[in-house]
Amino acid sequence: MRWDELFADLEAQAEALRAAERDAEVAELTRLETSRLTLASRLGPAVGSQVRVRCLGGTMLAGRLGASGPGWLLLDEGTGREALVATAAVTSLAGLGRLSAAPGSAVEAGLGLGSVLRAVARDRSVLRVGLTDSTMLDGTLDRVAADYVELAVHAAGEPRRRDEVREVLVLPLGALAVVRRDG
Repeated sequence: MRWDELFADLEAQAEALRAAERDAEVAELTRLETSRLTLASRLGPAVGSQVRVRCLGGTMLAGRLGASGPGWLLLDEGTGREALVATAAVTSLAGLGRLSAAPGSAVEAGLGLGSVLRAVARDRSVLRVGLTDSTMLDGTLDRVAADYVELAVHAAGEPRRRDEVREVLVLPLGALAVVRRDG
């Protein structure tokens, strides 16, 4: 064997080894980057897409993803109704596409579920609240705390009146699946 051929063969083997190491490093970095993604980072780029959502308790929803934030998504159901969905209650999502926002992006830094629910409580909307156990409740949010809400239960479609309130329930945020405004 000639020296030139030997050195060329050794150089080719070294280049192949460097390429394999580079491929392994890229694969590892890709896995690491993926491990930092959150559901919020997946939802942000999908705003405007048609999605299907399954929640604990068997609730199925479909519509256009209108907005999202940490712990929630807003679904335009196309019937003039919007559903605020607690992502902690989501068991599967379909239709998101392949894009994700960068970890730690502005999408993830948005308002949390409690902030959105406080805005709903301020406008005194009549709501239909679906819980993770499939229970449906009608009423108005009286207060939104750090990890629970207080729902004044009253007749569907009727504004909150003291004499019409049947009871005030304390609902942990983790028990909420879907919140819809009346209308």
